[in-house]
Amino acid sequence: MKVLLISANTETINMPVLPLGLAFVNAALIAQNFETKMINLMDAENAEKLLKETISEFHPDAIGISVRNIDTQDIKRPGFILDPVKTMISECRKYSKAPIIIGGPGYSIYPETALDYLGADMGIKGEGEVAFPKLLRRIENQQPVSDVPGLYLPQKGMIKERECIRQTAEVHFPLPIHLPVPDTIQKKELWIPFQTRRGCPMDCSYCSTGSIEGRLIRKFSIQQAIETLAAYSAAGFNHFFFVDNTFNLPPSYAEALCDALISANIKIAWRCILYPSKIKETLVQKMALAGCREVALGFESGVDEILKQFNKRFNTSDVRNTSAMLKKYGIAQLGFLMLGGPGETRQTVMRSLDFMDSLNPDAIKITTGIRIYPDTRLADIAIKEGIIDPDDNLLMPKFYIRKELEDWLIKTIHQWTEDRENCIY
Repeated sequence: MKVLLISANTETINMPVLPLGLAFVNAALIAQNFETKMINLMDAENAEKLLKETISEFHPDAIGISVRNIDTQDIKRPGFILDPVKTMISECRKYSKAPIIIGGPGYSIYPETALDYLGADMGIKGEGEVAFPKLLRRIENQQPVSDVPGLYLPQKGMIKERECIRQTAEVHFPLPIHLPVPDTIQKKELWIPFQTRRGCPMDCSYCSTGSIEGRLIRKFSIQQAIETLAAYSAAGFNHFFFVDNTFNLPPSYAEALCDALISANIKIAWRCILYPSKIKETLVQKMALAGCREVALGFESGVDEILKQFNKRFNTSDVRNTSAMLKKYGIAQLGFLMLGGPGETRQTVMRSLDFMDSLNPDAIKITTGIRIYPDTRLADIAIKEGIIDPDDNLLMPKFYIRKELEDWLIKTIHQWTEDRENCIY
């Protein structure tokens, strides 16, 4: 069975991001003897022409499309990204009668509404390495699809609840052959996304990760991860971004991964995301020795009361201690602030800005307003405060921002960032 895989993402909001999730699926399909072809539309000059030529030459029996983003998540420059995907599906239908199956992180937040909006034939919520091959075999053999986990059908909704993969040893890491890189992106400038864990138990009030990956942390084989990193390094890729939701959780796994990287002596540089809670200096030291060059420190606020509103399990002292350890070992920091959320006032905004200045990170990312996602505590608060209607499916972007702060906040942050070259706003 021939399967065409399409990465629909064309956004480079912070940096070009390769379709790692789709590459995992591609590796799983190849391991089960499917014939696959994968195209990345991020840098395609003429997507319609590329789709037409690829479908005409490959003649797929099924088409899988990965949707990474629903919108730009930016209250200042809002943009809805599903319309280009809808157009893409229409183009695919012009040249093929193969069933079109949607998946990906963005889709998984809105499995029913996004499927109906896009007009695809089917959708899979959550991980696709097991569910997608199973669905394809059912289609190939003209069998019922009711046992496929995470499957959604138009106008019918969920057919079977999604299942998180527990046996991670059965997951095939994508190699360079599974992850196509656009010719216009130089290897030396590209940070390859790499994943060693899935799921996040932190349950931050605004976060959609639970809808995408679930709340249980599932760890991949460290040996397999090291072998895969070595393969990428041998292919000329030496910069990696660990996209694990929290690199330091669980701490024992994080230290073991760093120990393995140090022992393997692979000459790579890497970034990761740290959850600034109870981080030991031994871990930070090992991260530096293992090649960590930069950390995204997502503390979101410099005020303990606001951190509690976000359901964070750390305080500003934890953030300050973590930041100091990172500086000690020469690891650069990207600090995040998310302003305008529940409980925010002018005073807490200024305290957060002062806190950020006191940390003096290498780079700063500030957002005003918070994208509201379904099935989150923030959505419940927004309904209670009358910001959104209870029946709003939130497919079209809605933001939480304290009404009494909105104009002042945007003006204040614009002025604060003007003379800070290291600030992204």
